[in-house]
Amino acid sequence: MRRFECGTLVPGCDWHTRADEDAEVVRRAVEHMRSVHGETYIRENMIDNIKERIRTDDPAKATV
Repeated sequence: MRRFECGTLVPGCDWHTRADEDAEVVRRAVEHMRSVHGETYIRENMIDNIKERIRTDDPAKATV
């Protein structure tokens, strides 16, 4: 499982997402950036920044 925490990119934001594939994590993160942070144009470097911050989720911390 892969995880992205928005606060690693936007300080103070506690939103996060998990998915099996990085592409789905990026899609959800872009949707979040648009809807919550008001980003109307997602630059390529924003996508790169999101990808750099995707981590493998620690199963020990997962909640059911």
